[in-house]
Amino acid sequence: MYRVEDRHWWYQGMASITRLLIERWVQPDAPLKILDAGCGTGAAMTTYLAEYGEVTGVDLYPQAMEYSRRRKARLLARASVLDLPFVPASFDLVTSFDVLYERGVRSDATALREFARVLAPLGRVLLRLPAYDWLRGRHDERVHTRRRYTAKQLRTLLEQAGFDVEHVSYANTLLFPLAVLKRLGESLFPLKENASDLTLDTGMFNTLFRTILSSEAPLIAKFGLPFGLSVVAVGRKRS
Repeated sequence: MYRVEDRHWWYQGMASITRLLIERWVQPDAPLKILDAGCGTGAAMTTYLAEYGEVTGVDLYPQAMEYSRRRKARLLARASVLDLPFVPASFDLVTSFDVLYERGVRSDATALREFARVLAPLGRVLLRLPAYDWLRGRHDERVHTRRRYTAKQLRTLLEQAGFDVEHVSYANTLLFPLAVLKRLGESLFPLKENASDLTLDTGMFNTLFRTILSSEAPLIAKFGLPFGLSVVAVGRKRS
């Protein structure tokens, strides 16, 4: 992740989508206090999230802390999303990108309740998660996937955790057929190597794929897309 986040088409495309979701649904008119829950190597918190306010990153893994510091992240805490070390109503926005699906997160419902606890009244959560359990592949084994989600499942989880769901959409729709073909190929021609999709060198297609994914951003933020490789959601904490 640390080696490829700054140039890989998927990360760059998702950054474009996230920006428009924040600008449409959070509509910040003043600097926000943001928690990036599961900040990983710190790429999001030190780049596009920092455009909207002061960002605190939290992650369970020591490697995440090390890489985030390399990116000059200042506000960091090593902790689980299941037990956040912050007092109630500390943040205006909680973001969590591809975290709650991991095997290490024993209860996504508990994590969402923690997000609600640390949010100020009417604060918002912005989530991104992998879609459709039937799309599991080698990448899921490599990144320790426990579960993948549908839009309906994610909406229900948010509502049960105390959020009013303002927007749900799938993402990475235009490239969906290629992903399905890849997953089918993995089942028909399994490889011994348990590799992540991030190890794939897209070469000359990197710019093309980034452009295709980024082009979905206005549709996702305004209308929503009916299927895709990821599902995104915005929820507002009930007062």
